[in-house]
Amino acid sequence: MRLRDELPVDHPLNRVYRYGAALCGLLLLVFGCLGFADSLSAFDTDGREIAGLSTNGLLSSVSVAVGLLLIVAAVIGGNVASTVNIAVGVLFVLSGFVHLFLIGRRGNVLDFALSNVFFSFLMGLLIMTFGMYGRVSGGLPHDNPYWQRRHPEQAGRDASAQARPAITTAGSAVAAPAGGAVLPKA
Repeated sequence: MRLRDELPVDHPLNRVYRYGAALCGLLLLVFGCLGFADSLSAFDTDGREIAGLSTNGLLSSVSVAVGLLLIVAAVIGGNVASTVNIAVGVLFVLSGFVHLFLIGRRGNVLDFALSNVFFSFLMGLLIMTFGMYGRVSGGLPHDNPYWQRRHPEQAGRDASAQARPAITTAGSAVAAPAGGAVLPKA
C-alpha cells in the first residue's frame, strides 16, 4: 500500500492533518525561539526554564527543527502531513520514555526535567492523534477512503449495489439505501 494514493487531495481530513501539524509546529517553534532569545548555551544543564520547561540551546535547536518540519508538512498537506504527524508523535513519546530514565544523569544533554517528559508524552499523543485521525480505527465507515483502499472488493460491491436499483419480492424496483440493504415495500 502506498500512502500517497490513499486519500484524495480535496478530502476533508486533509484539513485535520494540516491544522494539527501547523499548530504543534508553531508551538515548538515558539518554544525554540524563546530558548534562543534567552541566549542559552548548547549543552548547559543548569535547569534554566522557559514556559515552565527546562531547556538549553540544543533542545531549542531540536524544537525549532521539528517545528519547521511540522510546518513544512502542513504546507504540503494530505498524506504527507498525516504520516509526518504520526512519525513525529511516535518520536516524542519515545523521547519521553528515554528521558524519563535520563533525568539526573550525565546523558541528559537536552536538560530534560519531569515537566519536559510530561510535555513530550502529551505533545506526542496530540501529534499522533492529528496524524491518525480517520486513518486508524476499528470501525471506519465504508465511505472512508482508507477503508475503501484496504477493502477494495467490498468497496466495489458497495458501489455497484448503490448504483443499481434493488428488486423487492413484489417485483417493483426501489432505490437501494446506502450499504446495499434491500428494504421491503410497505
